[in-house]
Amino acid sequence: MKFEVTILGNASATPVYNRNPTAQLLNCNERFYLIDCGEGTQQQLIKYGFKAAKIDYIFISHLHGDHFFGLVGLLSSLHLNGRIKPLHIFGPPALKEILELQFLHSDTHLRYPINYYATNATKAEVIFKNNDIEVETIILNHRIPCTGFKFTEKKRLRKLVVDKLEKDAVPIAYYPMLKRSVNVDLPNGQQIKYLDYTTDSAKPKTYCYCSDTMYDERYFDQISNADTLYHEATFLHEMLERAIETHHTTAKQAAEIATKVKAKKLLIGHFSSRYKTLEALLEEAKSGFEHTQLAAEGKTFEI
Repeated sequence: MKFEVTILGNASATPVYNRNPTAQLLNCNERFYLIDCGEGTQQQLIKYGFKAAKIDYIFISHLHGDHFFGLVGLLSSLHLNGRIKPLHIFGPPALKEILELQFLHSDTHLRYPINYYATNATKAEVIFKNNDIEVETIILNHRIPCTGFKFTEKKRLRKLVVDKLEKDAVPIAYYPMLKRSVNVDLPNGQQIKYLDYTTDSAKPKTYCYCSDTMYDERYFDQISNADTLYHEATFLHEMLERAIETHHTTAKQAAEIATKVKAKKLLIGHFSSRYKTLEALLEEAKSGFEHTQLAAEGKTFEI
């Protein structure tokens, strides 16, 4: 099953040459989840070969423009391109009002319904789940209410040991029960034990997305042991005072966080426009956490 994230934008505040505001596309078993939607996101989807029509779920972390200014344009294009299936948007309560005001004054009547789900920036909650994934909010510390998102794979069914099943002539009709950890009692009193014919599936993986936040240990428990942790790293540590003033994180701090929460991999992004190249940010983070990579636009990371 695919569980991977593609970076569509990694810049903070304003677009810069070759860098766009924050947006990511998560693929879980060929279902697509858009995480934030900065200006130009639909152009980035086209550039990297993704069809916006396949996106059914959008998660917005907060109401600073670099995280949602691309949303009205994306929704309008979906309308113009004939979308009719529902779209589900999770974000701050005021997001619904902002979008509907835009549609009101542009006399836009969407062909498809939008289901809005208001996030709570004071309490972590499970806000979505299906057969593939569960999504929980992460309470961050920014200048305005802001949540990150924790995406956790659902535990898969057990794996069949097909060679052994065929050798012992176990009827195929029993396979689904064995995969669901159910022993099969036969009419002759014999029992087919699922442990004899299956192996456990892989441990579910987690992707933690921490958008805009200053260093704050209160959210560390939620992101502990993440398989992949995305954390903003807006500034180099020499700009710590500015990071604190704007409620952001430095690359050094992002590495410290990844170390403390025992993340397996760290992606850093949300880079200030003051940095024309990103090597210094990567070097600073890697000096504290070896398994760090830049959230480079267009790059896909397996969770």
